Amino acid sequence: MKFASVIALVAAATVVSADTNGERMARGLPPLAPARRGTPVARAKRTSPSNSPGQCSTGSIQCCSSFESSGHHDGLDSLLALLGIHIPSGTPCGLSCSPFGSSCHQESLCCENNNYNGLVNIGCSPINL
Repeated sequence: MKFASVIALVAAATVVSADTNGERMARGLPPLAPARRGTPVARAKRTSPSNSPGQCSTGSIQCCSSFESSGHHDGLDSLLALLGIHIPSGTPCGLSCSPFGSSCHQESLCCENNNYNGLVNIGCSPINL
């Protein structure tokens, strides 16, 4: 008899949890929190609007003494080898870079990887200021 009472109580609790908030409130119970049903689009990371000319979306604008591509067996490739940096041939790089300032009379670049203290910046593209 006790086992049947427990099963009846569990079945009743299952039915109660499937009620709508309107049904719950009609019985004097508080409403349940809303279910979070989002689409993958709703959870996607929101980005800022596209940049206007002269802005850099990957970091700060850099002022570099030169702008070269790897893989031409020149000074850039020697420097990359000394630093132990392995990048695909044709990767654009800036050399001897510093944060952009009003006195930059060299190459103004936007670079993705500025982790080598300006000695070499990887993944650069020229920008118009």
